[in-house]
Amino acid sequence: MRRAGAWPLALALAAAACGDNALTGSDPATQGQRQGGTASARPPVAAVGGVRVGLEVLDGEKGGALKGKKVGLVAHAASVTGEGRHAVDVLKKHGVAVVRIFSPEHGLQGQAAAGAKVQNVKDPRSGLPVVSLYGEKTKPSAEDLKDLDALVLDLQDAGVRFYTYISTLLLCLEAAADAGIELVVLDRPNPLGGDRVEGPASDPRDAVPASLVNMAPGPLVHGLTVGEMARFANAHREKAAKLTVIAMKGWKRNMVWNDTGLPWVPPSPNLKAPAAAIAYPGTALLEATNVSEGRGTEAPFQLLGAPWVETPALAGLSVPGFAVEEAKFTPHASESAPDPKYKDQECAGVRVRVSDPHAARPYTLGVTLLAALRKSPQFQWRADGALDRLVGTRKLREALEKGESVEAIVAADEAAIEAFRKERREALLY
Repeated sequence: MRRAGAWPLALALAAAACGDNALTGSDPATQGQRQGGTASARPPVAAVGGVRVGLEVLDGEKGGALKGKKVGLVAHAASVTGEGRHAVDVLKKHGVAVVRIFSPEHGLQGQAAAGAKVQNVKDPRSGLPVVSLYGEKTKPSAEDLKDLDALVLDLQDAGVRFYTYISTLLLCLEAAADAGIELVVLDRPNPLGGDRVEGPASDPRDAVPASLVNMAPGPLVHGLTVGEMARFANAHREKAAKLTVIAMKGWKRNMVWNDTGLPWVPPSPNLKAPAAAIAYPGTALLEATNVSEGRGTEAPFQLLGAPWVETPALAGLSVPGFAVEEAKFTPHASESAPDPKYKDQECAGVRVRVSDPHAARPYTLGVTLLAALRKSPQFQWRADGALDRLVGTRKLREALEKGESVEAIVAADEAAIEAFRKERREALLY
């Protein structure tokens, strides 16, 4: 667990990660990306002083309606203000009685490897019990919530369905409704922005079983903040939960992370920089193959390859908003990647850079990479059906195996995307 005084250190390290210059130099005339790459001429404009996340808004309200209440807090390492104060400290400062902490995948420190089970522990910094929602259970139990007035959720999401924090949100919404207590969501930016919507919706559950990587409704890249997703999901419940969303101040839908003025605190150990977050919905699809997605390197989800990859075929790919360059890299074991693909073997491949974060189409990037890699006789899908689980549908894999073009695969989702854009309108806060 995090030692005393370590939250500011995490923030300092994250601020250093923001030095990735792949997101600089974008032309304001291209900002405001929409499906299909159409751009808006209106640049994003933050409020004076930058974006204030829900936690900071609650801080300004001196705890607001939560003051004096007993709460459980769903949080992780990125649950901080712009100055690095953690949600536990902000709530306690204003007389909110934090009874216990709940941690999602990667744990309260945000250091556990992807998929690694997280144990219940005691936080040595606050002395509070930490109940894992990524271990023996994924949803708070009735016993966990019985003495609480509210469950407060403050998680930085990545804006793509297979990032498990939205599934944790949905399960917490269900648990709060079952327990008859309020769920309070402290909202944070979608690092992909609120206009970018890409990819397929999930298949019916009899086709692809539900898991933490495919629970969220809507297309794979949904364009919602955590608070908006809570509103959308709650509106579709048979019995709505008591839900309050503390909205941000100054956030606009056409903002990507570097427009917010906020430091990047990695919400998981391999999502090291805003550029990686932009590429992630596409490059993470390589997890379902025998190609390295860069775990165990200095740039996960931006370094991609394998010892057998023919680099020129990949380096010539063209996808809006991205530059793909030849690269060699060697994955090594680490705490966040204890057994990476091709450990200690040199891989040939590419480095993906974000040339225009507003025009970038990450899902299209992922489909383009998979279509190119499948041409190699050494390419393999993981045998456990990982791609179907990641995207929530068998359609992508089946289309690739039939040799359908990238353009046709992407276009097949357009009608459902436009329908979702209309359906989500009442849930939007910004």
